[in-house]
Amino acid sequence: MKSKQSLWYIVLIASAAGMAGFLYGFDTAVISGAITFLQDLYDLSPAMEGIIISSVMVGGVIGVGISGFLSDRMGRKKILMVSGIIFAVSALWSALAGSVLSLILARFLGGLGIGFASALSVTYIAECAPPAIRGRLGSMYQLFTIIGISGTFYINLAVANSGTYQWGLETGWRWMLGYGVIPGILFFLLLIFIPESPRFLVKNKKTEEALHTLQRINGRETAQKELNSIQASIEMETSTSIRELLRPGLRKAMLLGIFLALFNQVIGMNAVTYYGPTIFRGIGFENNTEFLATSLIGTVQVIFTIVAILLIDKAGRKKLMAVGSSLMALFMVLIGSVFYFNIDGIWALIFIMGFTAAFCISMGPIPWIMIPEIFPNYLRAKAVGIATMFLWAANGAIGQFTPMLINNAGGAFTFWMFAAICFICFIFVMTIVPETKNRTLEEIETIWKPDKRYINY
Repeated sequence: MKSKQSLWYIVLIASAAGMAGFLYGFDTAVISGAITFLQDLYDLSPAMEGIIISSVMVGGVIGVGISGFLSDRMGRKKILMVSGIIFAVSALWSALAGSVLSLILARFLGGLGIGFASALSVTYIAECAPPAIRGRLGSMYQLFTIIGISGTFYINLAVANSGTYQWGLETGWRWMLGYGVIPGILFFLLLIFIPESPRFLVKNKKTEEALHTLQRINGRETAQKELNSIQASIEMETSTSIRELLRPGLRKAMLLGIFLALFNQVIGMNAVTYYGPTIFRGIGFENNTEFLATSLIGTVQVIFTIVAILLIDKAGRKKLMAVGSSLMALFMVLIGSVFYFNIDGIWALIFIMGFTAAFCISMGPIPWIMIPEIFPNYLRAKAVGIATMFLWAANGAIGQFTPMLINNAGGAFTFWMFAAICFICFIFVMTIVPETKNRTLEEIETIWKPDKRYINY
């Protein structure tokens, strides 16, 4: 970085793009409060409860699946702006929904918008950020996700305390969902002030505009070197077909991206996020203390996501994921033991807070950072979209099947299952994942060349 001005500029544009995480976090958390009232209002079965929650993920899978193709044609910025509008419309529709079907359709539309944003936000940040602080800036998406989750937990708590249970049943849940209009519009307005991705601009022959953006980010001398590197990388490739991801080397990158995406979801954090109040109510929390307990989890998420931002470019991606996944496995064993031995529910809260802290320094933010890092310029948007499709599909499975698992197999089995998945994640990180800190995107790209696909971890 050449100046304080350039530092503030890149933080500004990374924050604006990272605001997409707030949309994801809001939607993830708000339904955990609303579903409590929806269960009684519509006498929902565990399966229908799962459908309402997972409908947003179905839209998300479609959104991320087409986001790469749309952004390669229209640009990262334009599609991100569209996603903000879609999210705001979805929130308003959800608040006014008069039936379960209408609510499901509204949440599906919201998932489409979040799907666009989730893949392109991290792609955009990776393409703009200087290597030395790319990890911290890439963490902006996860930080805003956690702020969205935590803030929404407190919104749910405030709405639940604003009237009687009957008021919440008739009106309160609508306010919870309707507040999503605000971040959707704010996200759209913030994006007006950010530039297009310089790598997208170079790819589309807008070299002068790309150089101007790079100069504001890196300073004049570094910007020219970065521009030359981007041009050389793009000129070496003649095909942008998705079949390129099946080539030796790139095939390994694609599999790595998919597994990172899956482990971000299937280790169990979203089971707590979506069903926190329900879980806490099942182990003895009552009189809205279940909402308070869930809000405390959100606070822990914010604190330890900030810790991750401070550590990620120093400790590295691989080390943090290894430490975090091993701790998550331990805490999931302890959470399951609370259910199995019928221990006081306060211990479950303590262990879930420990699990959350471990998640937020490792498998929470880091997959979102590494997935766009590992793919070459000419295929990044499409590849990130594919990996994020798997993330959303896994997210949908967690949303759909968690209430059925807890209801039919019990809390102990459910959380011990997550413990086993966390242990598998640890093995995966130790044996497969490379370290990418302090490397330019073009340097990372060389890892997957067929003649250089074996590296020292």
